[in-house]
Formats: sequence, C-alpha cells, structure tokens
Amino acid sequence: MEDWRIVEYEGRWRRRWDDFVDASRNATFLFKRGYMDYHSDRFADFSMMAFKGERLLALLPANITPDGVLHSHQGLTYGGWILPVSHLDCVSMSAMWRVWLEYCREAGVKAIDYKPLPYIYSRMPSQEDRYLLFQGGARLDSVTISSAISLADNPGFNALQRRHLRKASALGVEIRETDDVRSFMDLTSRCLAERHSVRPVHTPEEMELLKSRFPEEIRIFGAFADGVMHAGVMVYDASVVAHCQYIATTPRGREENMLTLLFSYLINEAYTGKSYFDFGISTEDGGKVLNEGLYRQKASLGASGVMCPRYTIEL
Repeated sequence: MEDWRIVEYEGRWRRRWDDFVDASRNATFLFKRGYMDYHSDRFADFSMMAFKGERLLALLPANITPDGVLHSHQGLTYGGWILPVSHLDCVSMSAMWRVWLEYCREAGVKAIDYKPLPYIYSRMPSQEDRYLLFQGGARLDSVTISSAISLADNPGFNALQRRHLRKASALGVEIRETDDVRSFMDLTSRCLAERHSVRPVHTPEEMELLKSRFPEEIRIFGAFADGVMHAGVMVYDASVVAHCQYIATTPRGREENMLTLLFSYLINEAYTGKSYFDFGISTEDGGKVLNEGLYRQKASLGASGVMCPRYTIEL
C-alpha cells in the first residue's frame, strides 16, 4: 500500500493525462483535457493521478465545491477512475482506493460524489470501482436509466417504427452530415423549449469550440427537406459507443417521422462498427421520475435499459 501515491493534476501533466486516456480500458474523449477544461471557469478542478512507484496507473477526473464535496465530475455525464488495460487488478486497486480516501481526508474533503462509467462505455470489463464502493459502504443516491442498442444483437424497429420508416423514405428527404453547429444548436434550443421548457446544457459557442477540438468525435447528422434541417442528431463517438448528445426536430420533422429515417441511417450505416448505440437517459429528478413516453419511443427503435448509478462516500 505504501507504494501508492496520489498527485493532483497540473497543466504540465496534460499530454501524459491524454495519452493515458487514449490507452485506457474505460475512457472516452470526454476525459481528455481539451474537453474537460472548456468549462474550467465553472468548476474548481481537483483531478487526481495515481502512481505506483513512478508508474502512472489511474486517473480521476474530478472537481471540488466549497462545501468540501469532491465530484467525479460535475461537468461530465459520467466519471470514475480511469484504468489501464493491464497491471491493475481489484487487489491492487483496493490498495490504491485506501490511499486515495486517506489523501482526500487529509485534503479536507468531506464526501465524494462518484459517478462510475456505464459499463457499455468500457472496452474491457472494468467495474472494480463498483465493487469497492459496495465494500466500503458507499450510499447509492440516484439511478438514471439510459437506452441503448447492442449493435451485435439489434432487434430492429418495431412495427410502428417500420411503418414510419417506409412513409418517411418515400418523401425524398436528404440525410447528410453537417458542420453547421450553430444552426443545429438553434434547432435544439427551439425544440427543447417547445417540448420540455429547458435549454441545452451547452451554448452554441461552447459546442463550436468542442467540435473544433474534436471534429472526428463530435458529428452532426440531419434530415433535410427543401434545404432545411427538420431532424438532427449530434453524435458523440465515445470509444465503443455512439452516443446521442442532442436530438432535435421541427414540427414538420415530427409529423413526417424524419427522425426515424435519420436513426435508421445512423444505426444501420454510419455507426455499424460500434458495439452500442446509446440514445441517452429518459429520467428526471435524479432518476426518480421515468419519462415513460420517451423511454418507450427509444424501445420502439430497438433499445433497452442501461443503469447509470451515482454514489456518495462519506469521509
């Protein structure tokens, strides 16, 4: 145990951090510093690096709030310790975990808000942290549920969605990729305001910045009629998962089922090399409320549930 040491992240570690993310078994591009740091003005970074001797063996994207709570990470959908492909089993990680908790106590951390990576995003089995959370008596605070398709065992659209697909396919709708972030975010803002009375998490300026940093990982696809986008999806290429970050439609797009046509293209053509196609969560109020209509719509496209838990470790 004494061989382990925890080091707080500093800017000079940026390249080593990003290289480790690229080579890890359970990370996506969201953990790269170019993504994490775009909102550094809103979060006090408290990311950590775990060394055994001189060897870097784990990373924790994290921030800390004035109440002394360490979050993994408030600016990200998911978090948790990022692990290497090999040379870190559950026995070794348990020793690292104890050193980490002691480091946090000495740093004045009162509690840890821990969001493990959903299992579908890992390239290899990587749930040692969930076992250690259980072993240490961590409290399960919330659970959201996402909807994803296993592309190796895709059940396909249900009968209703197949009818929608046939009708939409006859309309002459053009499906294509676009780099027009601002137009897509404007569409997203209007759609979210009309249907859910909320705003996108990202501003158009933030999304333009992120897409400029990650042009291959962040892509926008649209269904166009008369040169106008009536349905659009922003897809995050997150390792073995294609994740729908934003989904937006116009009233015409909904009436003519253009989103069904667009999803058919994304699932059956654009992202066939992925393991999963993830539509995102269908819950509200920390998972206490299931949006049944939204969940069933995703199920009608072939998706089923992926649990996304959140834990608290009291120190």
